[in-house]
Amino acid sequence: MLKISVVIITLNEEKNLERCLRSVQTIADEIVVVDSNSTDKTEEISRHYNASFVSQSFLGYVEQKNYATSIAKNDWVLSLDADEELSEELMQSLIQLQPNERTIAFKVERFSNYCGKWIKHSGWYPDKKIRLYNKKFGCWEGDKIHEYWQPLIKQKALLLKGHLFHYTYHSVSDFFKQIEHYSEIIAWRDVNKGITTNILVVFLAPIWKFFYNYILKLGFLDGYEGYMICKLSAFASFAKYSKIFQYGKISKHKS
Repeated sequence: MLKISVVIITLNEEKNLERCLRSVQTIADEIVVVDSNSTDKTEEISRHYNASFVSQSFLGYVEQKNYATSIAKNDWVLSLDADEELSEELMQSLIQLQPNERTIAFKVERFSNYCGKWIKHSGWYPDKKIRLYNKKFGCWEGDKIHEYWQPLIKQKALLLKGHLFHYTYHSVSDFFKQIEHYSEIIAWRDVNKGITTNILVVFLAPIWKFFYNYILKLGFLDGYEGYMICKLSAFASFAKYSKIFQYGKISKHKS
């Protein structure tokens, strides 16, 4: 069996972490939890499952994941979020895995749960991401929100069988909170880069976002939950572009 270090970055994840740690017990040669000063039972739960618990003030998603990867003792690293869980099929895929010397990364399909329902459409599935990689041949890159593992050489990442279950929002309030948080970060990031927008984009972008996810990505097949996801995703688009429009005018006024 391939020796795998499982790395997880956390901040107050007592509601999710145990489920994640249970799912990796049979495949992990090592578990590393890098925590950003949690005040709940995250550390207690981590140690209960024999994870190495490391405190590190948050450096940013990219930097935090690169740090977690760097302290893993094995070359092969499985990077997970605390709200994720291996399916039984994915677990077996990892147990049986024997990569050849040219393989440097594997993708998984994330299957997301919204308020208790598994979402099969709505632009959420299949959500393929590199999560298992040989740390000698790449690193985490991206911006403040969207991070991804980038291979240093051109090599296609193979797809593992099985799902990575992702428990997203437990309520509409959770979704709204994330929209507010992320739209603020993205808007200021874009304004600081000199990216601007106009009132037409503020009006049309949410309409297109809803149409794309609900009609073209078959969100209507996910029922009420699909409608809510597509509607809130459209609102997230509105929040982002309206803030870019507003903050852009503030930035011009200051200069």
